[in-house]
Amino acid sequence: MTDMMPAPRRRPLWGLFIAPVLLLIAAVAWSVFWFFAASQVDVQADAWRAREAKSGRVYDCARRSVAGFPFRLEVRCDNPSVSLFSQAAGTALMNAKLGEIMVVAQIYDPKRLVALFTGPATITNGSDPSSSFAVNWRLGEASVYGLPSVPQRGALVFDAPTIDRNDGSAQTPVARADHVELHGRLADGSPADHPVIETDVQVNGGSILGQHPMLAQPFNADVDTRLTGLKDVAPKPWPERFREIQAAGGHVEIVRSRIQQGDLIAVATGTLGLTANGNIDGELQMTVAGIEKVIPALGIDKMLEQGVPQSTLDRVAPGVKSQDLNNLFGALDRAIPGLGKVVKQNANVGVAAGINALGKEAVLEGRKARTFPLRFSDGAVLVGPLKVAQIPPLF
Repeated sequence: MTDMMPAPRRRPLWGLFIAPVLLLIAAVAWSVFWFFAASQVDVQADAWRAREAKSGRVYDCARRSVAGFPFRLEVRCDNPSVSLFSQAAGTALMNAKLGEIMVVAQIYDPKRLVALFTGPATITNGSDPSSSFAVNWRLGEASVYGLPSVPQRGALVFDAPTIDRNDGSAQTPVARADHVELHGRLADGSPADHPVIETDVQVNGGSILGQHPMLAQPFNADVDTRLTGLKDVAPKPWPERFREIQAAGGHVEIVRSRIQQGDLIAVATGTLGLTANGNIDGELQMTVAGIEKVIPALGIDKMLEQGVPQSTLDRVAPGVKSQDLNNLFGALDRAIPGLGKVVKQNANVGVAAGINALGKEAVLEGRKARTFPLRFSDGAVLVGPLKVAQIPPLF
């Protein structure tokens, strides 16, 4: 007699639908959560604007929209404007208008915001609306971490930024760069009511136009600083801010600084503070390679050959009179014909030798260099014992 095989047991089909149903429930729940978060953007944005306004920062937006479903929130603001006000003085410090700002926040990382800026921007002086600047860029981006409480760090990044001064219907170039970055953060352990700010500024291919020709030549800069003496980060007029820093015994520490322009390389560290009358005081220890390139770049030899204007002497050699200097060269020519011309033509060599005598020999990035102190004494700028400039008081 043949054994009969038992019929296979059928499994219930409902088990096959468990995973899809759970996935559908999760998708619906996520969608509800996203749309609820999107609906709260206006509420949170208005609350944030109100808090910022109390600190003197007023933000406005012509039209606001929200997108980015399903994993992020994209808040787009058309024709935004920013105004900074001094609460103590009750006056506007600055007004700025942009083309568009898009702020992006990932759902899984809500403390970090990334903003993309669309230019151009117009920046005006709050007390003088006729004084304005046009700012543009190829790519502008900002990021902030630590929201909604006090931000812990932030950054601004611009590719190909340009700054022009508006002069009626024309624009005058002021500054250009290939790339600029500004990073700022609260120092570890820094209290919110007396913050210590650490910054890092990087400039690639920068130039400042309309000043000295040397500044118009492209340069790279990387400067790290540490600022103490702040009570808060609310907008204030610069004189008021500087008084606050001075009264608190604050200072700017140049932790690291490197500037390169062609063959010239300069590094510096040191600390700068303010005196009771608003003058800069402190010392930077500088090491410079290629300092001999500075003398002809400044045009000292050509100025001496052509006669030095008094305005130039007041800037580079306070107290020296142009007529006295030209009379000296004339007297040399009368005593020994041609001597005055020789002295003029070799003046740059003498100046370079004088500067080299001020410091010590050093090596910077494999090159011969000089190390010397750059001192700021009650606003006077001194290289060794020589006074080379006078900076006006900051308040």
